[in-house]
Amino acid sequence: MNNIISKISEIEASAASIMDAAAERKKEYAKEMEEKTAAFDREIEAETARQLEKLRESMEADAKKLLDAQRRDAEEAIRQMEETYRSRHTKYVEELFKSMTKE
Repeated sequence: MNNIISKISEIEASAASIMDAAAERKKEYAKEMEEKTAAFDREIEAETARQLEKLRESMEADAKKLLDAQRRDAEEAIRQMEETYRSRHTKYVEELFKSMTKE
């Protein structure tokens, strides 16, 4: 009977040892997964930041091109108005004077 109790005690000790080892491995695996998740999050965050920066630079370049084109168009419109004024201002003054002095 002592032999059976001794064997059962050995089995229990062995089972407890196996359970302890499994619990320890579970903790190690959980820590490993946590570290991998944190690393993945950092990698995704860095990639997102790179892509956002690239997109921002692209949008800034597009906006600069658009502003440059609008500036050129505005300068050309001003140049044309100044040219028109220089070439026709006397005529405009005469027509305005005539229209004001008419009955």
